[in-house]
Amino acid sequence: MKYYPIRWFVVFLVFVATGLSFLDRQVLSIAIIKIQKEFGFSDVEYGWVNTSFLFSYALMFTVGGWLIDRFGAKKGLGVAVGVWSVANALHGLMTGLPQLITFRFLLGMGEGACFPGAAKTVYDWFDKKERAFANGIAIGGSAIGAVIAPPLTIWLSELYGWRAGFVIPGLIGIVWVIVWFFIPWKKSVSQQAAAEVTKRAESIPFGTILKFKETWVFILMRFLLDPVMYFMMFWIPKYLSEVRGVSFERIGSLFWIPFLALGISNILGGFLSDKLVKNNFSINKARKTVMGYAAALTLAVPFTEYTSTVEVAVGLMALYMFAHGCWITNYITAISDIFGPKATSTVVGLSGTAGAVSSLLLNPMIGKIVQDYSYKPMWIASGLLYPIAFTAFAILIPKIKFLFKEEETLTPNIASINH
Repeated sequence: MKYYPIRWFVVFLVFVATGLSFLDRQVLSIAIIKIQKEFGFSDVEYGWVNTSFLFSYALMFTVGGWLIDRFGAKKGLGVAVGVWSVANALHGLMTGLPQLITFRFLLGMGEGACFPGAAKTVYDWFDKKERAFANGIAIGGSAIGAVIAPPLTIWLSELYGWRAGFVIPGLIGIVWVIVWFFIPWKKSVSQQAAAEVTKRAESIPFGTILKFKETWVFILMRFLLDPVMYFMMFWIPKYLSEVRGVSFERIGSLFWIPFLALGISNILGGFLSDKLVKNNFSINKARKTVMGYAAALTLAVPFTEYTSTVEVAVGLMALYMFAHGCWITNYITAISDIFGPKATSTVVGLSGTAGAVSSLLLNPMIGKIVQDYSYKPMWIASGLLYPIAFTAFAILIPKIKFLFKEEETLTPNIASINH
């Protein structure tokens, strides 16, 4: 394989893109305090705004993944970042609820293609010995975006008003798109081989991808586990306030810690996996070793319910985020190891849609459990679901291997298809 030094600049740009995606989606959760005062939106109306985003986000995870596999990561991710950056900037021009719902829908359309595009970009530029580390860097930006969003939004709002919190990140995204399209897109294979891969890979229909047992295993894992991550993102501030009695100001000083742990583990999980491969571990053993240890770490999460101090509770939340970061990096890398250059984004997209749909369905149930009982069942589920998912993964996909006879020809390995 021929290596291009520019590949590290490419993955850095993807790191920035995933960071912008999380930053842009979180601005509203902070600015809504001022927006509600100015426009008088009710909490129910704010709920519809969030539903608008989640609906288009879930839809475009799959559609965006399929389009990126068809047209390539450079075009696909570039257009996606452009769409959500313009949509985010338009938030700063809104004058009423219909506009906010529309702009939020457009934001979800763009962001839905972000992670499928990131996975495809990494596959294009990195081989199996560097792919997990590169994936960790690529998706690690999302955690850093989540860390930066609250202080940046508050700072911009105090200086220029809440609208600037949308417009300025949106403009940064547009600049990113310009830089992205100027990159000379040289793949890590020869031009002739790349053309042949593209020609043959386009013959793989969407329906064929759905016939692989492995596709459904990855879909079901995200369906099972994503509600845990959304619980951590959406309910922890409320838990700290209502159960732990933490002040609003202190929540802001604590809540970034778990996301920092997530960003570190995204990169570390990929680095460790690739290190194992370079030390003669098989792809299967390397990915599953990191995922297995990550699943084991989550078994400590239920103790959050019983610890007496806020600091230890936040530490256990950070431990969960650390485990999730190691898990998700190797999960996405395993998809690329199995599905290759023209199906990776589609499967990442399908699984992301499954996770978003699951979270949409279960979020009201979480609210009912918390309201009528306690947070205890949620902590228990957070600790047990990852080991369950890993056990199922190890049984249903006993060996992580490419599903085609040869990666260069992308001829389906019919024996691997689950009829």
